[in-house]
Amino acid sequence: MEIKDNEFSRQFEILVEGQLITIEYSFQERKIFLTRINLPDHFENDEIINEFLKNIMIIAEERKLKVVPIHPKIAQFFRKNPVYRDLLPPGIRI
Repeated sequence: MEIKDNEFSRQFEILVEGQLITIEYSFQERKIFLTRINLPDHFENDEIINEFLKNIMIIAEERKLKVVPIHPKIAQFFRKNPVYRDLLPPGIRI
């Protein structure tokens, strides 16, 4: 899976079957806030979304960032994958 970090639009992007899937973000200090997931109409493949989020977590680890999940699907990802909870900033519990 090839992720493009579109810094101008502040979003991570992937192409799946010719359709663009994006996760919008914003930075504050050493934290990345994952604010929104943009999916094509009738897209139901949660496995691809989970793989996309896992790759974003790798990027956050490499950049030494803490991740603040704003979108409910991203918070749900943290609940299902407790291995990434160390990326949450202090005081945030999911």
